[in-house]
Amino acid sequence: MGVGIDVVDVTRFAKSLERTPGLLVRLFTETEQGLLPVSLAARFAAKEALAKALGAPSGLLWTDAEVRKAENGRPFLHVQGTVAAAAEEQGITDWHVSLSHDAGIATAVVVAEAR
Repeated sequence: MGVGIDVVDVTRFAKSLERTPGLLVRLFTETEQGLLPVSLAARFAAKEALAKALGAPSGLLWTDAEVRKAENGRPFLHVQGTVAAAAEEQGITDWHVSLSHDAGIATAVVVAEAR
């Protein structure tokens, strides 16, 4: 149904979080907030990629999408609220996410799929 990709400069993102303390709470769930800046940058990239996969509808709350890790370490998306509603409206039932970070850049790809 949709695919999104995003890249984030880790250092610039970390500086943004330092300059604007409220940003952490606005962008990340309580569980995500304790992660290192490189992991936060990758998760923000995933949230941006998710929005792109949905066609960038207005009104999405960043905290309605959370990147979690399965027991084997593989990331997956947990969506609720505004994100889940937008996905349901489009018939999206499954998400695929890939995260990477290297050389100061965090990258994420998200695929939205309908069964």
